[in-house]
Amino acid sequence: MRSILSRMCRAGVALLGAPLLAVPFACAIALAAWSPTAQAQPVRGVYLSGGLGYAIPENTVTTPYIAPTTPSTQFERRNGIMGIGAIGFGLGNGFRFEIEGNARQNGFDGLSNTGPHNAGGNVQTYGAMANVMFDMDIGSPYIYPYIGAGAGYAWTHLDHVRNSALGSGTSFSANGTEGSFAWQAIAGASFPVPNMPGLSLTAEYRFVDVEGGERFAGTATTGGVSSPAAIKLHSQMANVLLLGVRYTFGVTPPPIAAPAAAIAPAPAPARSYLVFFDWDKASLSDRARAIIHEAAVSSTKVKLTRIEVNGYTDTSGTAKYNMALSVRRAQAVAAELVRDGVAKSAITIKGFGETHPLVATGPGVREPQNRRVEIILR
Repeated sequence: MRSILSRMCRAGVALLGAPLLAVPFACAIALAAWSPTAQAQPVRGVYLSGGLGYAIPENTVTTPYIAPTTPSTQFERRNGIMGIGAIGFGLGNGFRFEIEGNARQNGFDGLSNTGPHNAGGNVQTYGAMANVMFDMDIGSPYIYPYIGAGAGYAWTHLDHVRNSALGSGTSFSANGTEGSFAWQAIAGASFPVPNMPGLSLTAEYRFVDVEGGERFAGTATTGGVSSPAAIKLHSQMANVLLLGVRYTFGVTPPPIAAPAAAIAPAPAPARSYLVFFDWDKASLSDRARAIIHEAAVSSTKVKLTRIEVNGYTDTSGTAKYNMALSVRRAQAVAAELVRDGVAKSAITIKGFGETHPLVATGPGVREPQNRRVEIILR
């Protein structure tokens, strides 16, 4: 497919008469449309565009009606300027449709078959075109190539065009405005402006042609005698390089990326642990040993100066008995801590008996929450 398209592109441009320098640019962008990686740029909605550029005309074949024997000649124009303005609508799938107005001006450089001559005046062209465009995404956020074509109508105005053949006493002048069918081929690229959603700069090459057939009335002067004359312009081709700007309405800025969620720090090891006992017991259950082991492991992960092991009882029994029982319970827990690797010198043992209950009760109450040892990491 790419090979066929390449040959068609070269043949088409040559047939239309575009200059050789236009071939690589136009074909490269056309081939890009067939690239497996090319995707449509999603231009969606109404836009306005405009541009100003340099128009390089090709000589126009001209049929002068100055005398019955006057042969066809070349209507020569100087390089000039061209401006365009357009309003369009993008479908969001790469295709855009627009209505364009344009104006071009070139100085008149004379008729080529008159030998040495003086020439002057301007050739002005005004056109209205309907264009179809296709934008491409080639994987870069900075450039979007596009191709397009348009057709419409153009009016050519000869503004005091005159040609005087030196040494022959013959001159020709013409004024007037005539219209004809016009078309154009377009290849360009847009460059999105950072931090300005919807705004892009553009650069284009255009091959434009006014098909011709326009006949302009004028005056021929020979030997001081003037008579009516006319000149007919055939296809008026030109190569145009344009720089411009395009603004698409309703484009919203890309969403601001949310900051990465902060990773929550690992919870700090607990600083206190509770070990519970059966009524009137100082022996450790499997659950109690698991809690004591957890406290021993945590003591290696935090900065500490000592470990307090405090024993308590409920209010059943005498105060003297309960004080001794609370100490035995604290000693049992401390011994288990040592077996789990805690230095004995770091442990402080105290018994508080039935004082400082977790659950307030009256005397003689067997409350499980009060039969405990508290391990505190200081």
